[in-house]
Amino acid sequence: MMEFDTELDASGLLCPLPLLRLKKALVKMASGEVVKVIATDPAAHLDIGVYVDQTGHLLLEIHRVDHAQVFYIRKK
Repeated sequence: MMEFDTELDASGLLCPLPLLRLKKALVKMASGEVVKVIATDPAAHLDIGVYVDQTGHLLLEIHRVDHAQVFYIRKK
């Protein structure tokens, strides 16, 4: 299990809510901190992947646990 500073559970939320919650969480975080995002929306990896690429944050890891996707993102 990867270490993280903030956990964001977006389970049950549909696009674009997981991404909007992620953006809100990142605003409160310091550079270099890691956020763990749990999302059950099957399209979350698309939205979060594009957002991370466009903003320069680093997607450290993504994996599936049951019906959820778990992302670890380091704030730039």
